[in-house]
Amino acid sequence: MPADGPLAALERDIAACRICVETPLGRPLPHEPRPVVRASATARILVAGQAPGTRVHASGLPFTDPSGDRLRTWMGVGPETFYDRSRIAIVPMGFCFPGHDRHGGDLPPRRECRLAWHARVMAAMPQIEVVLAIGAPAQAWHLDRLGLRALLAPTLTQTVANWRAIAEASRSPRVFVLPHPSWRNNGWLRRHSWFEAELLPAMRASLGRRV
Repeated sequence: MPADGPLAALERDIAACRICVETPLGRPLPHEPRPVVRASATARILVAGQAPGTRVHASGLPFTDPSGDRLRTWMGVGPETFYDRSRIAIVPMGFCFPGHDRHGGDLPPRRECRLAWHARVMAAMPQIEVVLAIGAPAQAWHLDRLGLRALLAPTLTQTVANWRAIAEASRSPRVFVLPHPSWRNNGWLRRHSWFEAELLPAMRASLGRRV
């Protein structure tokens, strides 16, 4: 179900956004913008990722890639639930694919999205009860807006390892901090078995009461 009311108007404005091409902070986006956002007036769960990759830029639908398959496994939901906008909102830190760096990896999320849109989007979704903050940019922004910047550690591993304290301190909404579900993090997952053994069951229990 698409967003309606003020959220629908806000999503239309985001869909037409060309800030990163016409008035960028630094180099302009190297291709035409295609913002990918799924806001919701009813969803109690927010997936706050980093930015679309090439497959999502092509499809226009978030997490239509192997990372999305792993994320849904982590959450314990199938595609039908994951893409049900009435249940789950998806608002990445960067709305458009940011391009590649010189090594072929994805560039960080564009700052323009965060500055222009995020406060407005979150203000329009006061019903959100759980935030899945995926990656350092999402963790920094959401913990900061909740007054929990002190719980952000120098590294992503340290922040995720502190997940219990973060989840306990951030009750409204409750924040679960996650690494990116990319295959690039397979080694990280092997080295930190507590993530799947301890964090994921607690997160699934919290999601299960709200999905």
